[in-house]
Amino acid sequence: MDSKQLLEMAVKAGDGRRAEDIVALKVDQISPMADYFVIMTGGSDRQVQAIANAIIEKAHEEKVNIGSVEGKNHAHWVLIDLGDVIVHVFREETRAFYNLEKLWSDAPIVNINGWVND
Repeated sequence: MDSKQLLEMAVKAGDGRRAEDIVALKVDQISPMADYFVIMTGGSDRQVQAIANAIIEKAHEEKVNIGSVEGKNHAHWVLIDLGDVIVHVFREETRAFYNLEKLWSDAPIVNINGWVND
């Protein structure tokens, strides 16, 4: 699975659990960490955990190696390392505080409209 397919898988899995405000950033030209960052929001701790679990389960189904999962117990910011794609699932206030979109503002936004339901 290439990084674009991995990105699509993560976006669709998050959207399937009603993640809000999903943003994908193409960071490969400005960071050696990954090709893409995905940032999404859950409305409660339980929803953040459900979104993270859905992405992790889908990765297992697709036999994608998960580097690590951080923050799942606290559910304010869960980071899922899928190798070329790093997924950040936030509570709204935590996302606003860290503002990764501004931090990585040099990264182009990926059009994911075809992968999410309105």
